[in-house]
Amino acid sequence: MSYVAHGAPQMSDAARIDAQLEQTLEQVFSTAAGLREGSTDLHFDRVLWSTLAELGLTRLTSAATGAGWIEAAGLLRAAGRHAAAVPVAENDVLAGWLIEQAGLPDDPSLIRTSCVVDAFGAASEVPWASAVDRVAVLRESADGWRVADVPVADVALTPGRDLAGRPTDGVRIDLAKHASARISAESVRAYDLRGALARAVQSAGAMERLLAMSGQYVTERVQFGRALAKFQAIQHLVADIASETALANAAVEAAVFEMASGHGSLDRVELAVAIARSVVGHAASVTVRNAHQVHGAIGTTLEHRLHEYSKPILAWRAEFGSVREWDARLTAMLSRPGVDLWSFGVPADRS
Repeated sequence: MSYVAHGAPQMSDAARIDAQLEQTLEQVFSTAAGLREGSTDLHFDRVLWSTLAELGLTRLTSAATGAGWIEAAGLLRAAGRHAAAVPVAENDVLAGWLIEQAGLPDDPSLIRTSCVVDAFGAASEVPWASAVDRVAVLRESADGWRVADVPVADVALTPGRDLAGRPTDGVRIDLAKHASARISAESVRAYDLRGALARAVQSAGAMERLLAMSGQYVTERVQFGRALAKFQAIQHLVADIASETALANAAVEAAVFEMASGHGSLDRVELAVAIARSVVGHAASVTVRNAHQVHGAIGTTLEHRLHEYSKPILAWRAEFGSVREWDARLTAMLSRPGVDLWSFGVPADRS
């Protein structure tokens, strides 16, 4: 019996659509390049991206596709599960969405990332900035928030890498040279929530892979004449990975269905996303730690693929708000007058 936030949409036909898409994505991502052997740097997998583009999977939340957050979440989860080096979240649920919200001319064949710049047109740690065609730039001006679609050729880049080895570059843009369009403060709030949820979904996918790898390793690895899975201490470690992964997935699914419901209440979406980010953030500590403990010394080497999944989880949980920030945000929301915590969580099949 699964538990979701009170009032959240239920898993019905949308869940079956997601499962069908996930089966297709498993086949596509099985050829993902991942990290180069012996390197900690991720490079844009353009072959994989071309495949996704040919299948129409690079802009699933665009108004023209007829798809949405359910399908996008399936893509993001699969990308996280396969350590795919492609900017699926940045191009679709963030930059592409910003361009549509601002009413700017859109060419879906272009690859984008997005960022919020300061008054000087600067931003740090912009994912994939050096690998894409354009940057959707969000900035606050005297007349409100504005969005510009800036070619990377017009961006001053400072190369950088995050913990997982992905390009996360510093950018500086001459804002006066680029036309922009106004966007509402509510859209800016929604942008933050979309980014936060996208990272939670990707993390949940990577946690699933950590669980699968740990289960396989303890079954195959023999120590003192017995498989590691026979040792009770090892069983506890893997069981904790499994329980935390299941909890993270439940919270993420509830937030995805809330985002996909389209009821227009950002307060409800924010609450669901806050729960997901808090749960996923704390689950990350357990799953990453236990997975590396289970694998022992081999799990700390570049030759083993474990770090391809554990490092992104740690990097993603710091983006669009830290665990501490989301915990504080969630506490503030649940402490508001009139919130009934006793009836907040209800069984999904009885609500």
